[in-house]
Amino acid sequence: MKVKVNHKIHELQEPCTAREAADKLHLTSPDQAVAVSINGTLSDFHHPLKEGDEVTFWNFDEPTGKEVFWHTSAHVLAQAILRLWPNAQPTIGPPLEHGFYYDFANLSLSDQDFDRIEKEVEKVLSENHKTQRVDFKNKQEAKEAFATNPYKCELIDGFTDDSISAYRQGEFFDLCRGPHMAGLNKIKAFKVLRTSGAYWRGDSTKEMLTRIYAISFPDKKRLKEYLQMLEEAKKRDHKVLGPALDLFSLKEEAPGMPFIHPRGMIIWNRLLEFLRECLKKGGYLEIKTPLMMSKELWERSGHWYHYRENMYTSEVEQREYAIKPMNCPGCMLFYRTALHSYKELPLRIAEIGHVHRFEASGALNGLFRVRSFHQDDAHLFMRPDQIREEITEILKLAEKIYTTFGLPYKMELSTRPEKSKTIGSDADWENATNGLKGALDDWGHSYRINEGDGAFYGPKIDIHIRDAIGRFWQCGTVQLDMSLPDKFALEYVDSEGPHKRPVMLHRALFGSIERFFGILIEHFSGKFPFWLSPYQVTIATVADRHIPFAKELAEKIDALNIVCDIDDSNDSFGKKVRNAQMLKVNYLLTVGDKEVENKTVALRTRDGVVHGEIDFSDFLAKVVKERDEKALMSPFSTAP
Repeated sequence: MKVKVNHKIHELQEPCTAREAADKLHLTSPDQAVAVSINGTLSDFHHPLKEGDEVTFWNFDEPTGKEVFWHTSAHVLAQAILRLWPNAQPTIGPPLEHGFYYDFANLSLSDQDFDRIEKEVEKVLSENHKTQRVDFKNKQEAKEAFATNPYKCELIDGFTDDSISAYRQGEFFDLCRGPHMAGLNKIKAFKVLRTSGAYWRGDSTKEMLTRIYAISFPDKKRLKEYLQMLEEAKKRDHKVLGPALDLFSLKEEAPGMPFIHPRGMIIWNRLLEFLRECLKKGGYLEIKTPLMMSKELWERSGHWYHYRENMYTSEVEQREYAIKPMNCPGCMLFYRTALHSYKELPLRIAEIGHVHRFEASGALNGLFRVRSFHQDDAHLFMRPDQIREEITEILKLAEKIYTTFGLPYKMELSTRPEKSKTIGSDADWENATNGLKGALDDWGHSYRINEGDGAFYGPKIDIHIRDAIGRFWQCGTVQLDMSLPDKFALEYVDSEGPHKRPVMLHRALFGSIERFFGILIEHFSGKFPFWLSPYQVTIATVADRHIPFAKELAEKIDALNIVCDIDDSNDSFGKKVRNAQMLKVNYLLTVGDKEVENKTVALRTRDGVVHGEIDFSDFLAKVVKERDEKALMSPFSTAP
């Protein structure tokens, strides 16, 4: 039979399972074929193949592969825990962006138990159990199988249909939708990371459980690299560096709503200035929409029914309102304020909108996960024939923005989910997907197709940036929306007269500006490039008699819109140098008797190199050029 495997046609002998196909195609190394999709649906490896099937084998380096690899590993962790603590009750164990966790009731442990757990995990892995799926006929049968575990029974009661399954590996049997890897032999490295408390189902009124975080890999080298990355990440933690550099703070009075300090506002404003420069060159118009709008608007957009639990609401004069969690509906109302012609399209509307979303307190994480944040949204309205060109322009803008910060990136195209869960005709989806794919092909960068992971209202491109220590962050997104233009009855007058519905693209490149700020703190480890730095120049005086000259220099620097501080404290010169290093000042200028006499400065750069006496005018010319070019490297040193 002919089967398309990873976009190539292969001849396979019947009968053949996905596992057998992977073996025949030599996808057998630990990082290969850790997950499989058949006709766009994630499946188990025992699934039989038939003529014409489209099969995608996912490796560990792909998000889908990691998800299945880590979900299977969570079951291994639970199996080891139950061998060591037979009275513990497993609840849930999902994969995360990095690793996985499993929550247990009736379990108490500490860091001292980690080695013991890891040794038991090794025993489980050495037994190389095959994973077996069990499908229950109905909820009652499933509840009977888990009668001794009230947490599993509660989950079963909450299921909306009778399609319930469990997975067995050796003696371990767990409620699970799956799918899993075919066996455990691909898991070659395993590490318990930490433990914490967690409320059952995130509800503080319910029982506190023990959560165990862990991670696994298909080889020991990757585990070693990951642990090294964690150590480096600790040094770069924006939650530590941000307050230390006086950039932002978080207060109990406003959980998840950051306070940006004056030094942080220097960075914030420069990010927005840079963004607005890019928008102007890209032909965007900027708007500002209200922070709070009526319930009727959110009902029309669909947010009231699908996102209500994440929205902040209020009642004014017996009318319900919601603080906006997204900017999109406001932009739809703006579009409707005028009658538009095909000649105006594409119409690019940008908004740096302040939005609020409820996040559980336990999920809040510095600037990375907040309740109040700003999005660099844009909504582009166009004719269908303009999709490809507009996406190409967005990708050019993304390239400009990310390379300015020294951030490499990768892209994913997410296609139509299961047809019954989407809106729009087959022709609409084909046209939209071809537009996105064509633009990516024209762009010439490599990208991966994420089958079936698009939004219900259209396909999308996700852009993942990579920071200085190799972590990927999903920031940019380009989404084609076939829903909101219909809901808000958006129209334009075509060349032939009739009114037509515009195609709309959502796009964000910073994403959450607060989150992007946090990413930059960690990416640069607080050592911002000169144009972005909140501590560009500090002038340190050797003695009080040098203060007048320092002030004279500072006035000239300030006139160039460069941040300049004077350290004329009574601290020793060595302490002044250390203070500048702690604040990660780009350039420390020292003035003493010699410099006052020669009208020069002594330069020390952030990398610790002492350049000695230099001409002040030459210094200014170089740093102005460095700022204006938004250079990542200092002209005075080899370090940024």
